Amino acid sequence: MPKTAIILGGTGLTGSLVLKILLNDERYDCVKLFSRNSVGQKHPKLKEFLVDVLGLESVKSDFTADEVYCCIGTTKKKTPDKDLYTRIDFGIPAKAAKLCAKNGIQMMAVVSAIGSDSKSKIFYNRTKGDMEQAVLNSGIQRTYILRPSLITGERKEKRFGEKIGAVTFKILGPLFIGRKKKYRAVKAESIAKRMVRLANSNAPSRIVESNEI
Repeated sequence: MPKTAIILGGTGLTGSLVLKILLNDERYDCVKLFSRNSVGQKHPKLKEFLVDVLGLESVKSDFTADEVYCCIGTTKKKTPDKDLYTRIDFGIPAKAAKLCAKNGIQMMAVVSAIGSDSKSKIFYNRTKGDMEQAVLNSGIQRTYILRPSLITGERKEKRFGEKIGAVTFKILGPLFIGRKKKYRAVKAESIAKRMVRLANSNAPSRIVESNEI
């Protein structure tokens, strides 16, 4: 039977690539996009819900699907306020996971970050780690947490720091071997493809490190 998927963060780099894949995949006949802004495209499969994703509870009756792809994430530079950062990077995925459990959605794939650790002394790593635990403990049948290193790809918004980082990682990438291999930069396209492959597998819940993506 054709499936319905929900995407959170569909206007961002990775989320937009997940959207592209799902719209072209015959296994899906409906893709719901919950976002503050429109992706600016029309497609018979696409159904947009323009909402403040910080308050997902307000659209819980529309939050129904077979799968959820959460590609939400901000940066320290873009969101210096730690409270708001927590509401975005922890709050949105955690609330989505609760809605999945309530509405019987059995698969959720989430983009986290390398170094995530709920016991970390670093605020940003700890926030991601707390998010992962909240999602994994929500009771969803299959949950996949992807922890990419630096994500590369063509963004709508130009991030000078990430551009420099991408060049640096490209030069130093071959030096990251063995256990350090997970620190190599990863393409957003690879993340998107991996998420969809996992969603359509029978693999149990797991955390996928950057070098496994």
